[in-house]
Amino acid sequence: MSERDLPRPKPPVFLERQGYRRRRMMDAARVLPFFGLVLWLIPLLWEETGFGVVRSSSAIIYLFGVWALLVIGAALIATALRGSDSDPGAAPNPNAAPEPDPATASGPPQEAPPGRISAP
Repeated sequence: MSERDLPRPKPPVFLERQGYRRRRMMDAARVLPFFGLVLWLIPLLWEETGFGVVRSSSAIIYLFGVWALLVIGAALIATALRGSDSDPGAAPNPNAAPEPDPATASGPPQEAPPGRISAP
């Protein structure tokens, strides 16, 4: 049996640390709305009658608190994702406007003064 016939072991999957963290933050951003939905549905499980009755004012404070935590969490995730865009190895944004070539760009087009017709 030759070396060609032996199966080669697969190389280990290695992700750079910044890329791995960026993907996990993107995963957190995708899961955050579902997490918030579950937290908002918890008041539906509270008892409406009996000994442990929760007042509606407490429920509204709870819902506002969940909303505030979701906003803060989304802001932190967005900040972390924006900060990782400055990576030199990050993929370019396909939606970004192309930068003008400084050799050919002469600035914005000049308009003719009022009362004069500009030549083409």
